[in-house]
Amino acid sequence: MKHTFRNTYTDDVRASSYADVGFPATYYLAFRDLPVIFERYVEGRAALDFGCGTGRSTRFLKSLGFEVLGVDIAEAMLNRARERDPEGEYVLIPDGDLAELKGHGFDLVLCAFTFDNVPIRAKRAALFKELGGLLSEGGRIVNLVSAPEIYVNEWTSFSTEDFTENVSAKSGDVVRIRMLDVPDGRPVEDVFWTDDDYRDLYTSVRLDVLETYRPLGKSSDPWSWVSENRVSPWAIYVLER
Repeated sequence: MKHTFRNTYTDDVRASSYADVGFPATYYLAFRDLPVIFERYVEGRAALDFGCGTGRSTRFLKSLGFEVLGVDIAEAMLNRARERDPEGEYVLIPDGDLAELKGHGFDLVLCAFTFDNVPIRAKRAALFKELGGLLSEGGRIVNLVSAPEIYVNEWTSFSTEDFTENVSAKSGDVVRIRMLDVPDGRPVEDVFWTDDDYRDLYTSVRLDVLETYRPLGKSSDPWSWVSENRVSPWAIYVLER
């Protein structure tokens, strides 16, 4: 199951396709509960969108009243973000180097799917340690990731039926999934990671889990669900130092 991982989102064609994705269907479920989570756990308005991509999550935070800095390792993604949001602040961080952000003091660090694309445990640990160091007093990290179940079920926005090998994945393995809401039909490659290994990782860098959310689809949602009302495709961890 071990394969060489290549970050899908550094691809310019993929970036162009992904830039047009809003919050359809399964993605809606990932973001639906975030405003309530922020209201409950976050004080202050200074936010870092770590792994902002084409700026979708940055614009989402701005719509909630946060003052946001978006950072990413992929220039192709950032170019699309700047096109969509010319007044936004978007910064390239080569290889995830956060040194230039030290001293900011963020009330919220949002990682929306970012750690689906970090393959090495040591790198994950180093990033979480650095992100923890960027928090203000009482600041929070909200880590939104793909749950292991997303890679072995069918969804309104995703398909895994062609990738039966996903069922045997272990943390650190490359898994594949196809996005159904974009014209680029090539499979996306993610890095599989279990809940137990996320929790072990947080503990190793002295981050405490305040709450874990696993959003399920509701009959009142504006979408017809496939698996989302029975199995959550997402895990949302609220973390503090």
